[in-house]
Amino acid sequence: MADTIDIAQQWQAEQLALDIAAVTQRAKGISAFFCEECDSAIPEARRQAVSGVSRCVSCQAIAEQRSRHYQGGR
Repeated sequence: MADTIDIAQQWQAEQLALDIAAVTQRAKGISAFFCEECDSAIPEARRQAVSGVSRCVSCQAIAEQRSRHYQGGR
């Protein structure tokens, strides 16, 4: 017999699976040739590895650090 915690855990697992599916199945954009932040060329290997890339590695790292900072370091 399932108790309240089991039901809640099952619901949470189902929600997580739905969230993951929504993110992994969404359409990807076309990769940019130049970084939207610094206008430097984005290497071909990066453009092929990351579908829809719009920043170079350096600018992406800075954007991720800013994002973590504004979210309280999560």
